[in-house]
Amino acid sequence: MFETQLASESLTLIRHSARDFAEQQIRPFVMEWDESQHFPKEVLQDMGKYGMMGVLVPESLGGAGLGYQEYITVIEEIAKVDPSVGLSVAAHNSLCSGHIHQFGDEIQKAKYLSKLSTGAWIGAWGLTEPNTGSDSMRMQCVAVKDGNDYILNGNKLWITHGISAEVAVVLARTGDLLDKNGISAFIVERGTPGFHAGKKENKLGMRASETAEMIFDNCRIHKNQMLGEEGQGFVQAMKVLDGGRISIAALSLGIAKGAYEAAINYAKQREQFGRPIAHFQAISFKLADMATKIQAAELLTRRAGYLKDQGLPVTTESAMAKLYASEICVEIANDAVQIFGGYGYTKDFPVEKFYRDAKLCTIGEGTSEIQKLVISRNLLKD
Repeated sequence: MFETQLASESLTLIRHSARDFAEQQIRPFVMEWDESQHFPKEVLQDMGKYGMMGVLVPESLGGAGLGYQEYITVIEEIAKVDPSVGLSVAAHNSLCSGHIHQFGDEIQKAKYLSKLSTGAWIGAWGLTEPNTGSDSMRMQCVAVKDGNDYILNGNKLWITHGISAEVAVVLARTGDLLDKNGISAFIVERGTPGFHAGKKENKLGMRASETAEMIFDNCRIHKNQMLGEEGQGFVQAMKVLDGGRISIAALSLGIAKGAYEAAINYAKQREQFGRPIAHFQAISFKLADMATKIQAAELLTRRAGYLKDQGLPVTTESAMAKLYASEICVEIANDAVQIFGGYGYTKDFPVEKFYRDAKLCTIGEGTSEIQKLVISRNLLKD
């Protein structure tokens, strides 16, 4: 398969390290975790020992001090084995840790990133609400100033690690409805009075990645827990999502590669009418399409990562990478099930899980429709 031109000795070592970890610590338990919806928190904590929970965080704060090419590689390799774990790693790195890293003050970064980067703490990020997904400007979760504190009330929905995270970055309205300068971001620790875990979702796919509600009931937070200034939360969140969409593109790429590799290996072994089915044009052309789409998705994803590392504008490119990679990973997972035939519809083979897991990538961190809106607006603006 495609090997990026950006490959280096260090990137190769990181790829092998992530791959070996996934094969040894994740693969034996994939279906067990999926069936029981078990969130393997202990595995994420172990990954922290290898730098995979703080890939982008400086070494001085306990992280690996690496860039987006390495980050994409880690997510891809984990997702090839279990997309659920890949999703959890992505949400922890790019959303919770990413928000604190980009917008926290030195005290906040020293206090939280040292724990998040090593896996000692798992992070969550709360933007979505029961009635506001893409339309986040209408959020109902509010934070009202009371002296040196803010009192937080409201619910957050579809939150990765909503039950198990030790700390969450939470977006709440501190100003008027529909005012982009009326939303602020807060760091809220588990155990803070009034911060509760709600319902855990019973999902189609990504079942080993915990998704749950977070509830805030007169939750009192000191003003020092605010990230940046009051009213900057929405703008911060949009910048955080630029990097988050590269994460989902990388996750999609890993799913696509995992499904493709399973399909091509099966097609070479499975015989019908006296020869391997890979020799039939209907199958070989399907494999050719799959491989081509994967290369295109990887190029888009790696380019977005390059721009991000260079500190260049990346909103359009990250949306393009996320849009294309997520859509083709669904297509490729579907084609892989078709190549496996009846076996692909059973849990004895890996492609049915890739098929279930893939769909989330077209929804999470902005639906495909929202990506098209972001891209088209930027094209017309330019």
